[in-house]
Amino acid sequence: MATYTKYEAWIQQVCDNAVDTFGTTDTFKAVIHSDAPVVATDDELADLTQITGTGYTAGGEDIQNDATRSGGTVTTTAVDVTLTATAADWGAGRYVSIYDDTSTTDKLQNAYDYGGNFTVGNGETFTIDFGASLNTYA
Repeated sequence: MATYTKYEAWIQQVCDNAVDTFGTTDTFKAVIHSDAPVVATDDELADLTQITGTGYTAGGEDIQNDATRSGGTVTTTAVDVTLTATAADWGAGRYVSIYDDTSTTDKLQNAYDYGGNFTVGNGETFTIDFGASLNTYA
């Protein structure tokens, strides 16, 4: 199970009403990267070193974000993403980060640490499983 952490600057984006977690106007994407997130200072996609490999698209995949509100709590959801390595292996990924692709500077939201480097062999798949929710704001 991957360990979840949020980028500290993200919460300011939410409070400043700079992002649409409900998915009406903003698209969130998932990227795989090799460098550890520095949650106190990393705040945009350019701060990360994405993996490379045939079948992996730089800039990541749309996770089809949506959200619901119940009272004073907002829960953001995402659709799982399955990626397939083609023609060659991908290597040295360890982290998956979510970012707002609609913002001018691709603001980072949260990261998942898989606990160790992983490779995806030619023809193999890697699934980013978000479970019941991406995050909750209360």
